[in-house]
Amino acid sequence: MANPADYPRGALPRARKRFGQNFLRDAGVISRIVRAIGPRPGERLVEIGPGQGALTEPLLQAAGALEVIELDRDLIPGLRVQFFAYPDFVIHEGDALKFDFPALAAEDGRPLRVVGNLPYNISTPLIFHLLASRGAVADMHFMLQKEVVERLAAEPGGPDWGRLSVMTQYHCQVESLFVVPPEAFVPRPKVDSAIVRLTPHAELPVVAHDEARFAEIVRDAFGQRRKTLRNNLKGLVEASELEALGIDPGRRPQTLTVAELVAIANRVTEREA
Repeated sequence: MANPADYPRGALPRARKRFGQNFLRDAGVISRIVRAIGPRPGERLVEIGPGQGALTEPLLQAAGALEVIELDRDLIPGLRVQFFAYPDFVIHEGDALKFDFPALAAEDGRPLRVVGNLPYNISTPLIFHLLASRGAVADMHFMLQKEVVERLAAEPGGPDWGRLSVMTQYHCQVESLFVVPPEAFVPRPKVDSAIVRLTPHAELPVVAHDEARFAEIVRDAFGQRRKTLRNNLKGLVEASELEALGIDPGRRPQTLTVAELVAIANRVTEREA
């Protein structure tokens, strides 16, 4: 199979701005990503946004089977031609933000290994969509803008710690793997990218009694980062309740750990019950 980088200019569809497309072309970076994923035969691999197939080919060669989700109809005919020799190559045409990952995993009971080079405009909502489907997912490897990976892997007290950090780390172990420079793509993005590995916890380190309530508490807590918990959670949690949990109501949200936010949510859930 030919690598997309070997095609003459104009032979493949161009990147489309409305889909936030930047096609990966650097063979060394591609090889490093595939090594980090470590695909093996018998696994249920799903690639989001295969684009021109730069990652698709080595993943197929390693695992022998791959399912891809592609929204851009202009790319699908080329993918069918490029990988026609692989009988276990399956294309799902549609939007990954609306895709039913649990239903796919339920077909044969194997958890999904999800990979993808995600455009900035869908990265956060797609991660939240997959977190809601975590029971169907073994792990996820994504290429994202570097700043998004820094937020995913942030620690409490730092400038990048926020809602995305908390919700992701509640559900998953987060590993920032390596940076990918702009010159690895066509067209070149204006920012660095990075590879991240998200592995859903086999058992949650801390458990929210009501995850919808927990998500609401986290959203409201980080609604205005410069304000204190007393102000951001007004109407949901009394200052006396925070103090009973050993949490100073005057703290700012970025100083709280996942466990502390879960404790606040659980206190609210218990009171309402």
